[in-house]
Amino acid sequence: MGSCHNHSSISRNSSTHLQSCNPSGYLPGKSHNCNHDDMSDCCKSGEMYPQYQCSPPISAGATMTLNCFAENCDGGGPSECDGQYHDDDETVVALSTGWYDKGSRCLKYIRISGNGRTVRAKVVDECDSVHGCDAEHDYQPPCPNNVVDASISVWNALDIHGSDVGEYDITWSDE
Repeated sequence: MGSCHNHSSISRNSSTHLQSCNPSGYLPGKSHNCNHDDMSDCCKSGEMYPQYQCSPPISAGATMTLNCFAENCDGGGPSECDGQYHDDDETVVALSTGWYDKGSRCLKYIRISGNGRTVRAKVVDECDSVHGCDAEHDYQPPCPNNVVDASISVWNALDIHGSDVGEYDITWSDE
């Protein structure tokens, strides 16, 4: 299973997005070596990480994060939907567990709007909001419940560059 990898502690703090869906539990963190590419957050021993089976309504907006879906990158294993890796030039995303909805959006397209632009992206993976802090998830915490984890191609299509890359407030909808 692939996983989401750029979800800093800013996304986990209380916000309107997270209050729309209560945690289903808390996962104790375990420190270990994890890949810091794409500004990835790593689990810390003694910290408790919220787990979510649900996501807020799509209309509440989302946080777009950066992920690499290519082999030998920070994105973990191949994408959940198709068992494939995806190059940086593909406009692909992973959705938080609730929005991923057991794969119901797999290989379908969504529209992402941000920075005054809109891009069409294919859902290829889940950004796991329940599991983390283990080898399968590169010792990174569970994904927040309001994340659209996007390839650099999505960021480029929205003309978001420089210090804005990493976390960006967006809206999205099913196509």
